[in-house]
Amino acid sequence: MSNVLGIIGEYNPFHNGHLYHLNKSKELTGANFTIAVISGNFTQRGSTSIVDKWSKAKMAVNNGIDLVIELPTLYSISSAENFAMRSN
Repeated sequence: MSNVLGIIGEYNPFHNGHLYHLNKSKELTGANFTIAVISGNFTQRGSTSIVDKWSKAKMAVNNGIDLVIELPTLYSISSAENFAMRSN
């Protein structure tokens, strides 16, 4: 059976800290596949991203992410309380 690692990120832009986080997470989990859910053209603080969503996805894939899913803007610009809130 395969292990899948899921990461929520911003990658604005993808940098060495992100690469370290990704590689260490793969190492610790033994993941065979990695999925990243990343914000699109807006950051998690609501400002315009300096890197467009297509470039972010390409950077992620080029650095070892197997599948990139865009976090809808409505959720990516929410406050921490709303972002983390779960529905019952």
